[in-house]
Amino acid sequence: MPRILLSLFASLGLIAGASAAPVSYNIDPSHTYPSFEADHMGVSLWRGKFNQSTGKVVLDKAAGTGSVDISIDIGSVDFGHDAMNKKALSAELFDAAKFPQSTYRGKLAGFVNGAPTKVEGELTLRGVSKPVDLEIKRFKCIVHPMLKRELCGADAYATFQRDAFGIDAGKAWGFDMSVALRIQVEAVAAE
Repeated sequence: MPRILLSLFASLGLIAGASAAPVSYNIDPSHTYPSFEADHMGVSLWRGKFNQSTGKVVLDKAAGTGSVDISIDIGSVDFGHDAMNKKALSAELFDAAKFPQSTYRGKLAGFVNGAPTKVEGELTLRGVSKPVDLEIKRFKCIVHPMLKRELCGADAYATFQRDAFGIDAGKAWGFDMSVALRIQVEAVAAE
């Protein structure tokens, strides 16, 4: 009898292990917008977002592991102000002609009940790569009602110093170099 139970538990262990495989999710660009806030002469905060991003998330809820790999089209920057959009693309700020893409790559971490609470990652902006960790304040997965595949969404936050990436316009005039990064993201399980 003990041998049969041991064999049964071993089989169940193999089945459970097989069902806990990592799942790949494709970023939904129509529901994903990295946005940011940056100082404007100490008088106000300018807010902008990037309208085009692509990428992949790999998530293993059972193991508490995962990864993020995102590409952002710098040319899609949008402040809601045409003159500022043009300025942002210039060599003084994002230098989109020379650096048309920004990337963020990291590992999901701090899992609680199968959900990550942070991303330990690296941001590459204007050809400079620096550690930038994201705090995940909201994370949820559901079955997409139309696609019938799992859909996961999150809100992530970070702050970084833009001059560390070579974007120091206004520093001599006393502009605060800190940038608040806010990301809404949705990703659908790959077919």
